[in-house]
Amino acid sequence: MALQPQIPLPVTTYQQRSQHTRWPWGQLMRYVSVVLIVLVALLPLYWTFITSIKNAIEINASPPTLLPHSFVLSNYVDVFNSAFFLPTLRNSAIIATVTTVLALIFGIFCAYALARMKFIGQSAVLAAVLSVNMFPFIAMIGPLFVLFSGPIYIYNTYPALIIPDLVLTLPLTIWFLTSFFKDLPPDLEEAARVDGASRLYALWKIIVPLTAPGVFAAAILSFIAVWNDFLFGLNLTSDVEAQPVTVGITRFNSEHVIAYGQLAAAAIIVTIPLVILVLLFQRRIVAGLTAGAVKG
Repeated sequence: MALQPQIPLPVTTYQQRSQHTRWPWGQLMRYVSVVLIVLVALLPLYWTFITSIKNAIEINASPPTLLPHSFVLSNYVDVFNSAFFLPTLRNSAIIATVTTVLALIFGIFCAYALARMKFIGQSAVLAAVLSVNMFPFIAMIGPLFVLFSGPIYIYNTYPALIIPDLVLTLPLTIWFLTSFFKDLPPDLEEAARVDGASRLYALWKIIVPLTAPGVFAAAILSFIAVWNDFLFGLNLTSDVEAQPVTVGITRFNSEHVIAYGQLAAAAIIVTIPLVILVLLFQRRIVAGLTAGAVKG
């Protein structure tokens, strides 16, 4: 009876064992970095929230408490019972919505012209549009105040905030949508025009729907920028007739008292619409922000 040859077992060296048991330091550092970034982003929101549910004694306690020992809703009740919070919240909603719609309308036309039409100085026009965001907006306050309270008297009105807010959001919208329109092949519009469609019809019925992720991302970013505006609202309005909520919540303070509880509660309430908006359209926002990175 013939003996079967024995197959030698593989010898595991120390180097091979160390490779299998080695810690994935790169992956671990990525997780640690993500956790740190999330903590840095959420800690201010957490502190604002616990301040909004503390009573006045605990808010002014020293040292401050990291975990609330009291739970009261009186700060939220005071915010909603105030005579100025809801009107200023309505003002912010109107101003942000109108500005976003106008920025999309003007931005779509401008971006389409820059992406499709060839003319002399095209790159210079786009660079000039983007350079507007490099200009310090605080330098515009003085001239705008003189203009809106004198020759064109629209001080303390919605247009007084919508116009400068357009200056804030329109360059970003144009730059954002221009890259999306350039990624679409012009054959789509040419086929529609061969079938008898006008250039405007092809834009609204073909180009805009195909670039919906970019349009949604630009709209959300514009809305957030206008919603968070404080500088123009502080200097171009005077009362609740047109004052945004970012300025209105400062009315909780008095000459000798800083209402930390009411300010924190108002800040949480003002943040909720943005959180809901981002959660509802997060897929479109992510698709819009990452589309340019995956297209060749």
